[in-house]
Amino acid sequence: MNKQTLYIILLLCLFSTEIIHSQEKKKIEIEYAGRLTIDEENYPGAKVLTRDESQQVHIMQGSINMWSDKAIYYSGENFIEAYGNVKLIQGDTIHMTSKYIEYSGITQLAFASGDVVLKDPNSTISSDTLYYDRVKQQAFYKNGGTVVKDTSGTITSKIGRYYMEQKKYQFVDDVVLVNKDATINSNYFDFYSDTGYAYLFGPSTIVTAESNTYTEKGFYDTKNKNGYAVRNSKIHYNDRIIEGDSLYFDDTKKFASATNNIKVTDTINHSIAKGHYAEVFKAQDSLFITKRALVATKQENDSIYMHADKIMVTGKPENRIVRAYYNAKIYKSDLSGKADSIHSNQKTGLTQFINLSRLSSTDVFSTKRRPVLWNVENQMTGDTIHLISNPKTEKLDSLLVFNNAFIISKDTISTDGYNQISGIRLVGLFNEKNELRKVDIIKNAQSIFYTRNENQELIGIDKAKSGSISILFSEGDIEEYSRLNQVDGDLYPESKYPEKEKRLKGFDWREDERPLSVEDLFKDDEPLILPTIKGLDDYIPQDTFFDEELLERVKLAGQGFVINKAARNIPEEESSTGNLLEFNQNFNTKEWQKVAIELTSEKVIDPEGKATAFNVIGTGSSDGHTLTVIKKTKGMFKWSIWLKGKGITRIRFQEQGGDYTNYNTLPINLTDKWTKYTLTGEKVDDGNYLRCVISDIQTNDSISLWGSELIELSKK
Repeated sequence: MNKQTLYIILLLCLFSTEIIHSQEKKKIEIEYAGRLTIDEENYPGAKVLTRDESQQVHIMQGSINMWSDKAIYYSGENFIEAYGNVKLIQGDTIHMTSKYIEYSGITQLAFASGDVVLKDPNSTISSDTLYYDRVKQQAFYKNGGTVVKDTSGTITSKIGRYYMEQKKYQFVDDVVLVNKDATINSNYFDFYSDTGYAYLFGPSTIVTAESNTYTEKGFYDTKNKNGYAVRNSKIHYNDRIIEGDSLYFDDTKKFASATNNIKVTDTINHSIAKGHYAEVFKAQDSLFITKRALVATKQENDSIYMHADKIMVTGKPENRIVRAYYNAKIYKSDLSGKADSIHSNQKTGLTQFINLSRLSSTDVFSTKRRPVLWNVENQMTGDTIHLISNPKTEKLDSLLVFNNAFIISKDTISTDGYNQISGIRLVGLFNEKNELRKVDIIKNAQSIFYTRNENQELIGIDKAKSGSISILFSEGDIEEYSRLNQVDGDLYPESKYPEKEKRLKGFDWREDERPLSVEDLFKDDEPLILPTIKGLDDYIPQDTFFDEELLERVKLAGQGFVINKAARNIPEEESSTGNLLEFNQNFNTKEWQKVAIELTSEKVIDPEGKATAFNVIGTGSSDGHTLTVIKKTKGMFKWSIWLKGKGITRIRFQEQGGDYTNYNTLPINLTDKWTKYTLTGEKVDDGNYLRCVISDIQTNDSISLWGSELIELSKK
């Protein structure tokens, strides 16, 4: 024997000794048993341990201790079954009780059943069945469970997994968190027990005393009671609904803000505010909105739109006040206006057009450009304008212009003729059509009228000064007028009227500023670049609890034995991901592509009678379908979905791209009763992703859909 061979043999001996020593350290030890019996007929190869009157059976392995009323110990397999008032303690961190536990000293995997309660310093898990992996330091349930975390609340779900080292929970299906401040419902819910942070994915709601939030991707801090939402999100604040690309809310401050593509709906006053940044203070009943801010309020069968750099809405629903400031404008089909600031009191019906005092002396608009109002063919300006409407009927009532009142209307025929009236103050009255009917100019009145006969032939140009003027309008034209305390005046033929006298002092025709549509309200705005919202990372599905590493441990534990007891509570197949479909209830998303079908407004109640399901009809000549793509290139999958309706359809596993290979297909004859259909198939690794398809939807076929679930199956 040469030296090299001898050296290898010595190494192998040392290695074998280390393996034996390692196995011995993992051997389950019996610390106490009141009675030990052998029952080869019922428990071949096992020792039956029972308690006595003084104490329970006590076994241990390393840092784990277990007590029970009865235990079956298979020393050859290093495996134990414990019955009756079972208690498992690991160091000072894990404390688990149940009616029954199986534990393998080789896999270090425990399976508990019957009123299982697992406690650690951070939380308490309760379930009917629970797996606990000492190697990975993870606990897992798949048939429903409850987690209690002190002030963060109680969480229930169908599937739950606890990563002890990360202090992280990952919940799947029918997840509900309840505490004294909030109730959260979600399909996918990641929760960190040390911080109280909760991450929500898929259709989710957060209900508190202050708000009701819906989102399909969001975050909530259960300790500080704030959070944000970044996908298809809405916040309900009593009589307001807030929508936007990114929403933030703080229930301690009764505050919410929104960024990008915002819409705030006032359900009581029938108004909608839009912009790209907004803040809502619930306690103060206030809304602040900026970045292309717009408020639309329903009036009669029309709407009035208000735009400004910034808009603030304050007051209780019965006494809302809207303040728009800096380059404020309004538009209504029969009225439009502009001012540095516009204030509207919905209770009194008073709308004020005001110029604000600015610090900058170069601000031409605030120092020289007075508020302006257009109605039909009339333009009215002054230092301040008050527009008064009837709050009950919402019809325009009257108009007041204070200081430097000026009204202009273009002559209907001449190219450069303008009817003009100026004075200290203007009082106007509107008719039932919201058209200016009567105007009184009070004090220091001056006027220029293009006077025409019944054939609309110009008689002359009337210019006069008087104490006041009273005018009647008809469809924007002067019907008649009268002067009081006239100082001077005359009617001149147009040919003899001096050109320089055709404009009264202060004349300022501003037709080019007049908004003629809602879009015109924004024509003076600078281009707006919206900030990029980073938001939250996409949902990362659970990897399987029974992964290859764990299954290899189970396999090794059974080598050399007829029955692998360590494997008997390992499922034959197990979801490796939870539900892979993030949008398993909401088919009205871009993730579900739609061809030759459309969603209908028909309301169909889901199989559990709790919510409204989606309904689709075929609109094409043949193969209408909806599909979603899953980023998996291989594996075994099971897809289930609830369907009802009329017609014949198919659900398919299909290749995304390539030659669109069908991996498996299930034909379905729909009925008027909800039925859960399941399709299982294997995806080969052809380099393309998997897609789930609901196909063969013919014209006028009607299908209701609910509860789509896709799981990846793993094999032992």
